[in-house]
Amino acid sequence: MAEVHALDDYYLAITLLITVAYQLFFFSIAFSLKFDKLTDFAGGTNFVVLAIITLAFSGHHHARQIVVSIFIMLWGARLSGFLLFRIIKTGTDDRFDDKRDKFFPFLGFWVFQMFWVWTVSLPVTVLNSPNLTKFQQPAFGTGGDIAGVILFTIGFVMETLSDIQKYQFRSNPANKGKVCDIGLFTWTRHPNYFGEIIIQFAIFMIAVSPATYGYVTGSAYGALYATILGPFFLTILLMFVSGLTLQERPGAKKRYESGNHWESFLRYTKRTSILIPFPPQLYVHIPTILKRTIFLEFPIYVFDPAKHADQSKVREREAEEAVNTRRVENRQSGDGLVQG
Repeated sequence: MAEVHALDDYYLAITLLITVAYQLFFFSIAFSLKFDKLTDFAGGTNFVVLAIITLAFSGHHHARQIVVSIFIMLWGARLSGFLLFRIIKTGTDDRFDDKRDKFFPFLGFWVFQMFWVWTVSLPVTVLNSPNLTKFQQPAFGTGGDIAGVILFTIGFVMETLSDIQKYQFRSNPANKGKVCDIGLFTWTRHPNYFGEIIIQFAIFMIAVSPATYGYVTGSAYGALYATILGPFFLTILLMFVSGLTLQERPGAKKRYESGNHWESFLRYTKRTSILIPFPPQLYVHIPTILKRTIFLEFPIYVFDPAKHADQSKVREREAEEAVNTRRVENRQSGDGLVQG
């Protein structure tokens, strides 16, 4: 099959247009029907669509192109499939409770999702483009290729296994409100995020091999290295936008104010690394300065009850607990009199 030249020879414009059209199609359904079940599905499957189209358009099917295309398709398909399964079980996505009925705020999320898909797909998009396929490539099996395959496998297993473990834990009524500290969650509080990050850097490592080993020159050389924007963007997103920042301090605040297994949660955070997997027996003894730097547990994630808690909610909860305690004591006292 002859290669297809579409708008530009890096496939940047055509993949952007496809992504915008794909997301707007699903946005129209989600907004019109107030339907949450397609949102994450649209994001994950968009990666699959872009990989298939750019690989087909390239007209060249070098092993490296096939591997990175399959890798991002596997990741996108698994992610969208799991999130679709989860939303079908839960029914609604509370992320959109304040946006679902508002056109522009809701559209804003979908625009951001367009940028996420297009940016994270860059290593695969550029590797499959005519400006790269015109160059010879090193045989698949370079050091970067092997390291990338190993890292992808580790990341894919971590993300998949942690999603299953957390879903099973939360599906058990006996674990309602408890801290998920089983399996991979004993080593890191967010194994799924860590797995997702190394997956994207693994794909980049494989895609950039032609430039690393001197087979690609000129603007194509710079373009291939510039695709590191994809994994970096995903990392920034998970660490500072929609991942840890929405999970850590807000989650701790909610537990503290409601008294929902707060002490066990506090013990868990002290012994468990926030992102990088590490033995809890060692992590608990690591100095705070190292946790805040090397282990990436930055101050923006840390919850301080004195600074961040709504003390009125705490007082209300404590008053309610005191009333409930007195009721139990009175009931026990009454039972004792009856028996006497």
